[in-house]
Amino acid sequence: MDIARHRGKPYLDRGETFGLDDLLACAERQGVTIEKHDILVLRTGWLKIFYEQGPGAFYGDSFNEPGLAFSPELVKWFHAMEIPVLATDTIANETTVDPKTGALLVLHNALMRNLGVLFNEILWLEDLAADCADDGQYAFLYAGSPLKVYRGTGAPVNPVAVK
Repeated sequence: MDIARHRGKPYLDRGETFGLDDLLACAERQGVTIEKHDILVLRTGWLKIFYEQGPGAFYGDSFNEPGLAFSPELVKWFHAMEIPVLATDTIANETTVDPKTGALLVLHNALMRNLGVLFNEILWLEDLAADCADDGQYAFLYAGSPLKVYRGTGAPVNPVAVK
């Protein structure tokens, strides 16, 4: 789902958040039916800022990228839908600083630690997003095969989208 395009902009703003209602509205608008066990691939456009405007604009004085914001409803939905993977073009897959509490990376605990959701981060989604916008097809097969790292708890993936 292309959250930035859904909001009518090339990229989300620093610290801009979205939640469950936004996900569902974006899916509906882009003709995606989210089913149980689906992998969510969400474009914010944030990574594009690094390449177009440089590290200073990307990191800023206080790094706070856009992304999903914690809510009990969002976590319950992820659990009920048994979402196995959340993939985005951001470093953390969520807004860095929770706007309500000021806590850092709340969804890492709620989704990764508590529910076992795998995070694929820093994906280049610009070409895929343009292709989806061109043909109106936002659903595809996503595979992200990780490097085999002995005793590792994380590894880079080689993402592939098949439409």
